[in-house]
Amino acid sequence: MDNQISTDGHYAIASITKASSMPQKQSILEWHQLSNGDIKLILMFRHTLLIILRTFKRFKSSFLINLIGLSTGLACTLFVYLWVNDELMIDKFHANDQNIYQVMEFQKNSSSSIRVTNSTPGDLSATLATEFPEIEAAATATAPYWFDPFTLSIADRAVESKGIYVSKDYFKIFSFPLLHGDVDKVLADKNSIVITETTARALFNTTENLIGKAIEFQHEREFIISGILKDIPITSSLNFDIAMSLETFRDVSSGSFSWENSGPMTFVMLKNGTNIDDFNRKIENVIGKHIKEQYRTIFARKFSDIYLRASYNDKGEQSGGKIEYVVMFSLIALFILMIACINFMNLSTAKASRRIKEVGIKKSIGASRRILIYQYMGESMLMSFLSLLIAVLMVDLLLPQFNTITGKQLSMDIAPSVAAGFLAITFLTGLVAGSYPALYLSGFNPAIVLKGNLNSSVGEMWARKGLVVFQFGLSVVFIVSVLVIYQQIKFLQEKNLGYDKANLVYFQSEGKVQLGRETFLNELRTIPGVVSASTIGQSMVGGGNTTYIEWQGKAQEDKTPFFIRPVNYGMVDMLGLTLVDGRYFAKEMNDSLNVIFNETGIRTMGLQDPIGKKISIGPFSCTIVGIVKDFHFESLKYSVQPMFFIVVPQYTEKVMVKIAGENTQATMQRIEKFYKTFNPGFTFDYRFIDQDYQAQYNAETRVGLLSKYFAGMAILISCLGLFGLASFTAERRRKEIGIRKALGSSNADIVLLLSSDFTKIVLLAIVIALPISYLVLTKWLDNFAYKIPLEWWYFIGAGLAALLISWLTVATQAARASRVNPVDCLKSE
Repeated sequence: MDNQISTDGHYAIASITKASSMPQKQSILEWHQLSNGDIKLILMFRHTLLIILRTFKRFKSSFLINLIGLSTGLACTLFVYLWVNDELMIDKFHANDQNIYQVMEFQKNSSSSIRVTNSTPGDLSATLATEFPEIEAAATATAPYWFDPFTLSIADRAVESKGIYVSKDYFKIFSFPLLHGDVDKVLADKNSIVITETTARALFNTTENLIGKAIEFQHEREFIISGILKDIPITSSLNFDIAMSLETFRDVSSGSFSWENSGPMTFVMLKNGTNIDDFNRKIENVIGKHIKEQYRTIFARKFSDIYLRASYNDKGEQSGGKIEYVVMFSLIALFILMIACINFMNLSTAKASRRIKEVGIKKSIGASRRILIYQYMGESMLMSFLSLLIAVLMVDLLLPQFNTITGKQLSMDIAPSVAAGFLAITFLTGLVAGSYPALYLSGFNPAIVLKGNLNSSVGEMWARKGLVVFQFGLSVVFIVSVLVIYQQIKFLQEKNLGYDKANLVYFQSEGKVQLGRETFLNELRTIPGVVSASTIGQSMVGGGNTTYIEWQGKAQEDKTPFFIRPVNYGMVDMLGLTLVDGRYFAKEMNDSLNVIFNETGIRTMGLQDPIGKKISIGPFSCTIVGIVKDFHFESLKYSVQPMFFIVVPQYTEKVMVKIAGENTQATMQRIEKFYKTFNPGFTFDYRFIDQDYQAQYNAETRVGLLSKYFAGMAILISCLGLFGLASFTAERRRKEIGIRKALGSSNADIVLLLSSDFTKIVLLAIVIALPISYLVLTKWLDNFAYKIPLEWWYFIGAGLAALLISWLTVATQAARASRVNPVDCLKSE
């Protein structure tokens, strides 16, 4: 009975009781109540756990390598999981999400290309709601990015708030809950305003009893508070602080409600069961019925899908958007985790020679393959969950930095669904990492392994080498990607845009600045450090508004939209634009409503000798007085589009100032002091054009930064695996090394011998990875109309970097192995 477990389980009970130090009779009775099967299960679990812990202690180096690799891989995966989960949740919180659609507009031009825009005629929503019974509610809204922050004030307190104008059903469609106010009445008249709770507290220190109170808007007119909104969720793409009636906007921008123009956004909430394809066929030609033209058609698409899939090609087909980065980083996280799992597999199978006797003994005394698989899978699962604990700590510590890089507000306040996702990822990691070692180790023949004869099969060696090739192949792709992304972003930042954006600062003209524009500009120009100043309708960065123009000889089917920039005198020459023909605007020439085109605009119209020729913009006839060399006013993702400047000072709301390059801070302080003196009650908020230009490429900059970190992680994990494999290889070839040294081989010969095999593997990985990276990066660069060429040295450099890293990793172990005493190597074990 000393070495057996009795069938009735009493010996097991006694053993467990003794081992667990449970002297109490109650505990023994409880154990008696367990079934024989339960006892065996507990014993097996205890034994397996003990063996796993002893194995970890015995193989410390591989344990640490696997722990670091898996925890790092899991941390990367968890970071990406949080980010992807947040991206996928944008705009999904609305109660009627499944039925909310945004109306988009197709605009065809003479070159057969199609432009897709979310700008629509201001009266479209009212028309759709009246004519189509499928619509439960419809609303019109201005875009949150249309306006600079407005100034709200009471007495001596003022705040800046981002504002939108919306029609009355807006809050019926979108789930922006009202803390106070009636959703049917909040925007019943032009003097009503809805503010968020943060804005309310900033002005009144409370959100209570504010309905009916007056606040001053832009120090010009009073609005009556009709509702208090809960703060807009961070998962909303529609962000604002205040909302006013669309009828108020109609008073200041009646042109946005013309069927000839496109302006605000249109949203509809469809009734349950509405077929969107049938609905789109019915509404397609609504605009054409009002303007008798068929070059503008509309369609509705699910609102919450637009954030991730907002991009369209020139055929009007949906073509990517933020979803591409979601997919890309999901794949990167998956690949990094796979690299970590490969380390576990390789190191587990590589150290098999040190565990063959354990396997042989267990099998010879009756352990089934299933039991051994449980043990080795248990090792993998325990390692995976230990790695999860470390990974969660890493994520918690580094999350603020990750938020800074991504521009998110992620937190570790994990919802049950997110926690379940973490656990599922960890379980799958353990399953994948442990599957091959478990099947491999449990398959040994006990008769062979007890003799000490374990020869690696050709298949096993190729499998291990193939996994290393996969690891370093991915590392090479990451290295090339980081290099190319960095070069492309550098190219975007340094490219000559065709105008001088250095030291250009702009701010909104409000209050007395808007009313006394010329007086303000004249005094502003006298401030030390100010080189020049003028006004413009919008910043020089970003596409902006478009219009349709007529000219002599225009083809009837030509519906090309032209970008328009309203400017004041002195604006075009201040920008440093190069004149190709004609002249700049001049006040003494009375250039009101005259225009200056870019080269693309003239080519689009096909005009010969264009200076002095007439164009029509609606009812206005204008004369072309100048042509400037093409310049980039949109992202370099797009080619230069036709555009023109027009002198209409009354429509230029932004003051733009060119300042001297030295003593910038002192100059801006003087401008701020003058602004506040001239325009009391308004805050002075300014931006440099450089800031706006860089903001266009925030997504690409973040991709570059994240790629750099992820590439570093991938290389680190791959090198950890290579380090471990080199260590085990050196140990396996210990006797061979001793014999070679006894026969006269130098340390350098031994290092070269041990490094050569790994060098061949890494070279193969490089050969496979380079064409793959070329294809991937070519596709990424296709997103830009202006891009760097893929130079050969990007790829060769990345390959050499990977090779050098692998050499350094292997050489450390090889050099250590080469220094052993041959006598020690040749001793019998």
